[in-house]
Amino acid sequence: MEIYNFDRDNGKKITKFNSDFVMSHIIQTDKATTIGCIYLEENGIIGYHKAVVPQLLLIMNGEGHVRGEKEEYYQVGTGDAVFWNKDEWHETKTSVGLTAIVIESEVLNPSSIMTLKK
Repeated sequence: MEIYNFDRDNGKKITKFNSDFVMSHIIQTDKATTIGCIYLEENGIIGYHKAVVPQLLLIMNGEGHVRGEKEEYYQVGTGDAVFWNKDEWHETKTSVGLTAIVIESEVLNPSSIMTLKK
């Protein structure tokens, strides 16, 4: 399991075409990719299971705890991105609720575009 950060501080200022915004790049793929949105209510859980393909969980709102194959939980919140490899066991839970975008694809490589969380 790897935890990245895509908050505003990790973005780049874009001024091309008279623009004025910050963009945090997340992922780039050249194969089929599934993108979905997950809504976990208070005390919600995505149960412990094996990833069918590599997946990236982007916490958009709220906070919770994630784990990989070890029984060690890590706190995550808005702006964090959690990556699990194919066949990696994992779980996500929250006591307060969270909303997340999940990206699943055989060709995910978040380290090519994002920085690991410190």
